[in-house]
Amino acid sequence: MIVNFSFSTLVQFSQQSLRQINRFNRSSGYQHLKTRNISSSSAVMSSSKFQLADKYKGLEKNVWVQFIDLTLKHKPLNLGQGFPDFAPPQHVTDALADVAKDSNVMLHQYTRGYGHPRMVAALSKLYSQMIGRTINPLTEILVTGGAYEALFACIMGCVNPGDEVIIIEPFFDCYEPMVRLAGGTPVFIPLRPNKEGASHSGDFILVEEELVSKFNSKTKAIIVNTPNNPLGKVFSRKELEFIAQLCKQHDVLCIMDEVYEWLVYEPYEHVRMASFPDMWDRTITIGSAGKTFSVTGWKLGWAYGPEYLMRNLCTAHQNSLYTCVTPTQEAVARGFEIELERLNTDESYFRSLPKLLESKRKYMAKFLSDVGMKPIIPEGGYFMIANWSALEPHAELDKTYSNQKDYQFVEWLTRVKKLTAIPPSAFYSDANKYLGEEYIRFCFIKEDANLQKAEAILQEWKKTIN
Repeated sequence: MIVNFSFSTLVQFSQQSLRQINRFNRSSGYQHLKTRNISSSSAVMSSSKFQLADKYKGLEKNVWVQFIDLTLKHKPLNLGQGFPDFAPPQHVTDALADVAKDSNVMLHQYTRGYGHPRMVAALSKLYSQMIGRTINPLTEILVTGGAYEALFACIMGCVNPGDEVIIIEPFFDCYEPMVRLAGGTPVFIPLRPNKEGASHSGDFILVEEELVSKFNSKTKAIIVNTPNNPLGKVFSRKELEFIAQLCKQHDVLCIMDEVYEWLVYEPYEHVRMASFPDMWDRTITIGSAGKTFSVTGWKLGWAYGPEYLMRNLCTAHQNSLYTCVTPTQEAVARGFEIELERLNTDESYFRSLPKLLESKRKYMAKFLSDVGMKPIIPEGGYFMIANWSALEPHAELDKTYSNQKDYQFVEWLTRVKKLTAIPPSAFYSDANKYLGEEYIRFCFIKEDANLQKAEAILQEWKKTIN
């Protein structure tokens, strides 16, 4: 049986649960106890001992929490969050089902803390081919609770107070708080359009002189996300070679966030920094099972690099999560083993998924253009940002909702038109948020029927504009 679990399902479930809780409270007399305890609870809450730890202050806001709440409230068509609304490849879900019924009962127990043996073996076999060197599965790979934890372990394990970390904008929003939590100082550099009327993610580039100016004796690391979220830019070999040159010149660690590595559209190619001469020694590369196999809910990621760098990550990992879920690691490992046999063939999911998404990308670009937006065509990933500024006079923005116009526009679009997206200024530093305010980010790894619904919503709006 297939269960379609959507945000509307979640809302309905939450409402039912709340009614059940209220009935229990009334029947058990809990409401009376609750009233009696308000004064003592208030006293505890006001105590400074129970406030948020200082290291987290200033990091409370999160765009995902804010817009998931907005989505739950208004129940729109969700083209905001980056997850597929269709099934993962069958050989991967079959693998998980098989693991659940496997006669080996140890597959339901703790596994090796730094990575399930079958999982790291599969990762070693795959990435050794990709970068042209043998990766030791036991000392040069760490399996983590999603790429998110891989980033966390990397930054916590490598960054000291006072270290500077260069972050390329737009950036996935966890980079900055993680660096600050480690005591580091984020140093931002935006990708800038190289011409008026940029229409392609490749039109956004790093200005070389500006990048050079960001490196100094305090620079510990640079984080490079390719393909980039939210822009979809795939960094070229030439661009990565320039970054590599600066890393070697200033003795800097290169953190490569490559979670969308298999989602690159022809004729572009994904180039791995770890394959460059002398860069293996200073590069940590991060990947994601969620993005690779369209199973974002499995929350499984990894990092690979030289042993002396990976020890830093392993130390952070063992003092936080320690070990990841055994059945999902076993299932993903089996999935990789099948993909290794299919590598570079049309049967490979690594090839078939981007082929599938190319038509969705083209379709979204067309319907966004038709309504008056100016889409930026991505070279990779499954997001598309579009300039919506021409539509501002036709949207009644709530200026009390946020200081950023893109937040106001997304809130209006969600509340009034029942279509949600993500505001790209969330992926910029405070000083550079203006660079993202005229854009909106949509996700196109969705069923065609839902993309058609989005088009219909925008076309209905267009009728009122004309």
